[in-house]
Amino acid sequence: MNEDLKSLAEEAALVGGRLLLTGQPSARQVDAKSSPTDVVTQMDTASEQAIVAHLMAARPDDAVLGEEAGERPGTSGMRWVIDPLDGTVNYLYGLPLWAVSVAVEGPSGALAGAVAVPALGQLFSAAQGGGAWLTADGRLRRLAVRECDNPASALVATGFGYLPQRRKEQAESLAQVLDQVRDIRRCGAAALDLCWLAAGQYDAYFERGLQPWDSAAGTLIAREAGAVVTGATTHEPDTEFLLGAAPGVHAQLRDLLVAAGAHTGA
Repeated sequence: MNEDLKSLAEEAALVGGRLLLTGQPSARQVDAKSSPTDVVTQMDTASEQAIVAHLMAARPDDAVLGEEAGERPGTSGMRWVIDPLDGTVNYLYGLPLWAVSVAVEGPSGALAGAVAVPALGQLFSAAQGGGAWLTADGRLRRLAVRECDNPASALVATGFGYLPQRRKEQAESLAQVLDQVRDIRRCGAAALDLCWLAAGQYDAYFERGLQPWDSAAGTLIAREAGAVVTGATTHEPDTEFLLGAAPGVHAQLRDLLVAAGAHTGA
């Protein structure tokens, strides 16, 4: 069943991705959400509507949680968690680092998920217990995290919140960590960050303030590739903090980040 759910998640992510690719040049109507830097376009909403329609045609009894439309109840015990456009600012600026994230959860957690990166021709996906996979250039490749056991050798990705005070705090905590790791990257799309961790293109990724739609599919993909993904002090990440890392470096990085206060503040 999980493989069937993975296939449906892949289909839905690709539906949203194709719509976004065709609509990007005309995506000029922009509104702000939580702050002037937290933007939503007409295309975010259109992508979510297309994804939900595709999913409901196949599984009309499932619940849905979407970034733009919120919660839609269901009766099956399954819930789809959708980010129809992760990396909206990148999308608006014509940068290719944006994604469509679709995951499905059961009572015990995520069962399957897919992250499409249309501008790069990439599709990441995973089913619980079935490994993590990348489809690109007509080829299918199984993903595995890099081996890393020393923070000084770790390439670490992060992201920043939309509220000015939070961004200031994040920069201050990051400054305390920067000289203890190999380097820092920031691509602007959490789902893509988690997939690149799964693909061995980062050794770790952390961020404060992620919502379920930001990380649901990416967390499953990273874990199926061998990453450890937790909160600051909890087994499961939450809206306060998420850290995903290669197993050999996760505990050390978590200690560094907690000591720097990367998990707390506004």
